[in-house]
Amino acid sequence: MYNTILFDLDGTIIDSGEGIKNSARYAFAKLGFAEPTEEQLKNFIGPPLIDSFMHLCNFTREQAAGAVEIYREYYREKGINQILVYEGIENLLKKLKASGKTIALATSKYELYAAQIIERLGFSKYFDFISGSLADGGRGTKAEVIEYALASIGVADKKSAVMVGDRMHDIEGAKAVGIDSIGVLFGFGSREELAAHGATHIAATSKDIYDIIIGG
Repeated sequence: MYNTILFDLDGTIIDSGEGIKNSARYAFAKLGFAEPTEEQLKNFIGPPLIDSFMHLCNFTREQAAGAVEIYREYYREKGINQILVYEGIENLLKKLKASGKTIALATSKYELYAAQIIERLGFSKYFDFISGSLADGGRGTKAEVIEYALASIGVADKKSAVMVGDRMHDIEGAKAVGIDSIGVLFGFGSREELAAHGATHIAATSKDIYDIIIGG
């Protein structure tokens, strides 16, 4: 059985697509770029924001960091509230907590915003630790976010930990630090993406996640 469960936030616990896309639209407009396409907007869900701006706008890392600050102007005022919790997720967290599991959030989202969202949802009681990216660009990869969470919790046996997420970055991050992963199909990724990047397990529903964790 897995004893330490790391959850991604966007696309795994919450459907945050509307807020993320609107924040990206705001940044593009303020930077003088054309309205982003739906395909471009999808690139902002999952990866670190700085990577998305570097890739889509051909920015240097410094320019992308500036774009992230513009993005956050909208996000901290409006986008942070434009979210929906996926069906069955709170019940899943409640059951895992009752089973004695250690639960952590491991997200590429700015850690302060992630903590605020978890608090507003009333989910703080389920989480033992929150790990996210930093305002100065620290913990810029999913592997760094996961590694920090594991070290902070004090996980000695990596076989006892699993990362739950919806995108390739979650799967690759888990592989990089040597833990298993559960790719979820109700988020922003696809079965093909998750399988191609080597997800240990794939779950279609929150019940599937629970069964995989309890069954190990």
